[in-house]
Amino acid sequence: MYTVKAYAATSATSPLAPLSIPRRDPLKHDVQIDILFCGVCHSDIHHVRDEFGSAMPTIFPIVPGHEIVGRVTSIGADVTKHNIGDIVAVGCLVDAESTCPHCRVNREQYSPTKVLTYNSPDKHGTAPATYGGYAESIVVDERFVLRVPGNLDLAGVAPLVCAGITAYSPIRRWGVTKGQKVGIVGLGGLGHMGVKFARSLGAHVVLFTTSPRKREDALRIGAHEVVVSRNPDEMAAHVNTFDFILDTVSAPHDLNEYLALLHPEGNLTLVGASAEKIDVSAYSLIFGGRSLSGSLIGGIAETQEMLDFCGEHNIVSDVEVIGMQDINEAYQRLEKGDVKYRFSIDMSTLKNT
Repeated sequence: MYTVKAYAATSATSPLAPLSIPRRDPLKHDVQIDILFCGVCHSDIHHVRDEFGSAMPTIFPIVPGHEIVGRVTSIGADVTKHNIGDIVAVGCLVDAESTCPHCRVNREQYSPTKVLTYNSPDKHGTAPATYGGYAESIVVDERFVLRVPGNLDLAGVAPLVCAGITAYSPIRRWGVTKGQKVGIVGLGGLGHMGVKFARSLGAHVVLFTTSPRKREDALRIGAHEVVVSRNPDEMAAHVNTFDFILDTVSAPHDLNEYLALLHPEGNLTLVGASAEKIDVSAYSLIFGGRSLSGSLIGGIAETQEMLDFCGEHNIVSDVEVIGMQDINEAYQRLEKGDVKYRFSIDMSTLKNT
């Protein structure tokens, strides 16, 4: 066991502050990683403030961070997938039983045995809970360590293993391809990745936003059209024309308006999680055979596929790089939507805190 510098919250009302945390020595299938960049996800804030309640109570102290990119510094005796010096990534998962039905079909994210990168019970007994990527280094089972294409900017790679795969997985599941018409609802951390993926797959991409000010940026990122969803005429012009719509918005909104835009047997997938009750008319689904579904990140194999796709198409997240000492301000800005479109922490700055 060894100790590293990290940033942690010690209570739901505490700011993130420096803390020394323990890490296990690498076991025979483990990879030890020096963390270079770590993305900031909105779920980090929810966990730090214990906002998931009894469904997922926070174990304090908590070290957030599940969008990790780093360099391999040590490997266990039986590791075969990675070598010292490799640039790798770690997303939301660090372990799961390989024999469960979900794991056998590469859907580890739905496994009842999954271990989250932070705030899960630590089966190794190193600490009360797993500690995430706001730290100097991390030790992870090689099965959950991902290869990073060498041509990509590492600060922009970090959010790919959460925001990226969350958008990519349903887009691939529903077979988005050249010639299809695809809608992306919301231009944030998830939405801007959805636009990039759908455009790269050859789809005609329409971005839905409540803000006309986002039109120019949406077109820059790759949207072919922008619809202001508060404008009923603009919405009506697209009724019954979409093959697939990815909804990334977590604020309450009327899903029936978007279901009406799908052509027969089209699909609307939710990845933006709202705590509010969702009201959907049965008629919105029945007439036209439309479907409504949800999606949670992606499995490890699919996440690797996504990274390889990003390498082939030179796709990264649009990020603002910050120092570790700026994290509390970044949380405040993230809650206001004041970032285009993800914060990425330069973890070398942790040494100066």
